[in-house]
Amino acid sequence: MTTSAGTTYQLEGRLLEVCSCDVLCPCWVGRDPDGGTCDAAVAWHIDHGTIQGVDVSGLTIALSAHIPGNILKGNWQALLYVDDKASQQQQDALLAVFTGKLGGPIADTASLIGEVVGVERVPITFTVDGGKGTLALGQRVHAEMAPFTGPTGEATTLHESIFSTIPGSPAYVSSADHYRSNIPELGHDLNLQNHNAIQGTFSFSA
Repeated sequence: MTTSAGTTYQLEGRLLEVCSCDVLCPCWVGRDPDGGTCDAAVAWHIDHGTIQGVDVSGLTIALSAHIPGNILKGNWQALLYVDDKASQQQQDALLAVFTGKLGGPIADTASLIGEVVGVERVPITFTVDGGKGTLALGQRVHAEMAPFTGPTGEATTLHESIFSTIPGSPAYVSSADHYRSNIPELGHDLNLQNHNAIQGTFSFSA
């Protein structure tokens, strides 16, 4: 994929997301999170993409977040993770998009972050096999999830939600068999089973 004239970035890929809310996470429909706060891990794997001419295909960027109340009110604390396979140029490009500096659909999500507590380069495992997703962010986060299916066997989807980490695309409602997150900086010491997860695809451009 090449970035067309006048386009800052074009990214296509897949999302894996997991959080401490029950299924389905109220945050996606603008309600307060279960338990009053939400502790999440979100990863975007870029299958094909360029950012200001820099090829970022095959890389993953992710974050862990502590969301202190209603998700739309922002004030998140976040730890960002950059794929350790990224060059410095690729890392700079990814962070420019996913911190909102280059505008576009990601900027709305990035604007909800009140504090970035750190940026880490880590080995990232992002796999989807037969619908089952596995996400590992260094030694910090590990989760396994699978989508719910309807009577026809197709994945249960969420459309037109007021909040989305993949704006413009349907989300596959999932359950995390396991979600482990150990991030003292965010107050995370989680070891949960059968909590909310989301899977999906995205196409972002600006």
